[in-house]
Amino acid sequence: MSQQLPQGVQIHAPISDDFAAILTPEALAFVAKLHRAFEGRRQELLARRVLRQQELDAGKRPDFLAETAHIRAGEWQIAPVPADLALRRVEITGPVEKKMIINALNSGADSYMTDFEDSNTPNWANQIHGQINLKQAVRRTLAFRNEAGKEYQLNAKIATLVVRPRGWHLDEKHVTVDGARVSGGLFDFALFLFHNAEEQLARGTAPYFYLPKMESHLEARLWNDTFVLAQDELGLPQGTIKATVLIETILAAFEMEEILYELRNHSAGLNAGRWDYIFSCIKKFKTDRDFCLANRAQITMTVPFMRAYALNLVKTCHKRGAPAIGGMSALIPIKNDPEANDKAMAAVRADKTRDAGDGFDGGWVAHPGLVPIAMEEWVKVLGERPNQFDKQRPDVAVTAADLLNFQPETPITEAGLRMNIDVGIQYLGSWLAGNGCVPIHNLMEDAATAEISRSQVWQWIRTPKGVLDDGRKVSVDMVRSMIPETLDAIRAEHGEAAFNAMPYTQAAQIFETMSTSDDFAEFLTLPLYEKL
Repeated sequence: MSQQLPQGVQIHAPISDDFAAILTPEALAFVAKLHRAFEGRRQELLARRVLRQQELDAGKRPDFLAETAHIRAGEWQIAPVPADLALRRVEITGPVEKKMIINALNSGADSYMTDFEDSNTPNWANQIHGQINLKQAVRRTLAFRNEAGKEYQLNAKIATLVVRPRGWHLDEKHVTVDGARVSGGLFDFALFLFHNAEEQLARGTAPYFYLPKMESHLEARLWNDTFVLAQDELGLPQGTIKATVLIETILAAFEMEEILYELRNHSAGLNAGRWDYIFSCIKKFKTDRDFCLANRAQITMTVPFMRAYALNLVKTCHKRGAPAIGGMSALIPIKNDPEANDKAMAAVRADKTRDAGDGFDGGWVAHPGLVPIAMEEWVKVLGERPNQFDKQRPDVAVTAADLLNFQPETPITEAGLRMNIDVGIQYLGSWLAGNGCVPIHNLMEDAATAEISRSQVWQWIRTPKGVLDDGRKVSVDMVRSMIPETLDAIRAEHGEAAFNAMPYTQAAQIFETMSTSDDFAEFLTLPLYEKL
């Protein structure tokens, strides 16, 4: 295999026979082509993020861009969305694990976002096994047998497949081109496209993607240019690739129309990625002594800044003929507690009822058991229609001040602080063990929700407003005292054997460092990735 690698390409990880079927010389040459064309621009855009953060730290506040006002005022629409991506009432999400892929595609959802990003630990095995699994799924050969002998295979009718590669900020450390790490997102995108685009077209579908963590329309432009070059290289008609952008950063919320415009020939709309959005708000204004958000559980889609963001996304998308997809409630079915389960399901239904009523064309769920509830709520509103583009929302007039109206600031409680520590440690332990999507206390946690937990603790320590409802100031000493108590509670919850089988102690050390250090890690996955 080493002799077959394209010039300048190196693999710093084991390559088994099944991995070699994905990491072919031709596929790696395609990765290298995209890397050489766009790595310089990626690094420039990442440097631009650093400068933007310095401006925010100095007190500058984001606003709608004067230099792109002509785009917002112009008359344009995105290109039509393909038929099998037009109906997206319910989208289910999950990592690129074999059983999850089968269950999600069979769930009855309209589409399935399979995830190389926030719900996936990006170790070498997960990334390449994920590519193998998706290649089989596209060809309808994917099957799985569990330890009890139960067989899983794809139904005749399955959800439309949408792939989420990693964001621009993440590298693939196991692959270098000319001595430099390749972009994790380009690596995920290129391998999937190379191996599956032709097969998908032959089967009446096409390569569809979700694009995460963008902070500006210039980052969308880079993806669009990537699509153009990739389609030329593989002989695909321009516009074959379609991509939905997750609006999950506060800066991207000010550039939604521009992001749609940059991707207009390849756009499949926008998604309101609520959990990363909350994290982004905390991260971007973390040094503002006047900024403070209440317990995570209080930051719902009905609070002022989240409401403004969601309604403006619907209005923006429908103005441009683009699908507007709602985000995901973290609630999941609760076994062995009918009363708690009924309460959780009612909350999921209320979430989807609100989104459908607001004008969203669909929304996310994290569990197959939630598909029927979500589907009911969108069918009530949509009937036989694929979307509600006619709901233009002229009543919505969102200002910069609305997007920056960060309420509520209280309550911050000891229970809320302890919950953040608990979720942070349990999630980090799971992530380090190779699982990036884990149910904790009846909520489905992924990297985005864990980011909220650790960033809130960091920020509560540093803002004068980080005061518990009993009058105590959140402090480094308080957090450090709670961490061993949290570990004891996790041990009691899971049992000694299960606790010892997971790297919870290491996770607790990492959480303590991340939440009490003067330095704030831009993403928790960046330092964690180096530990894999």
